Amino acid sequence: MIRPAVMADAARAIELLHASHDAAGFNGGAGFAFPFVPRYAERLFVTHLEMMNACCLALDVGGVAQGLLLAVASQHPFGPVWLARETVWWIDPAHRGRAAIAMLDAYEAWAKGKGCAFTGMAGMGEDPDVARLYVRRGYQRAETHFLKAI
Repeated sequence: MIRPAVMADAARAIELLHASHDAAGFNGGAGFAFPFVPRYAERLFVTHLEMMNACCLALDVGGVAQGLLLAVASQHPFGPVWLARETVWWIDPAHRGRAAIAMLDAYEAWAKGKGCAFTGMAGMGEDPDVARLYVRRGYQRAETHFLKAI
């Protein structure tokens, strides 16, 4: 079941954010690295719980968060259009499948309720499965970001 995350999910959220960090290659596998710091992960989670225009969804399986989707709604800097941007989305690999669709449904409903005209999702690297999922859902590639270690 998809539900709003709560403060009691904090410890599990840190574990999920750590797994997401590792899978994204931030430990050096993707050509850039920065450390995972649990207190920063906790701050990210708590900020999304408390911020007025933030979304913090949990995939609950048997009372345990097995997925997390954090996002923020804001006005686009180029004009009077609101959009939602995913901050992080991670589902434990053992609990993926239809849960991903349910989480996207909940996120898009939240964004629509906030008056957003668009929802945005990010993808780290070139994962074709994630790209296919987004395209099937009606997402289009809008920007590509590049990072350079300096």
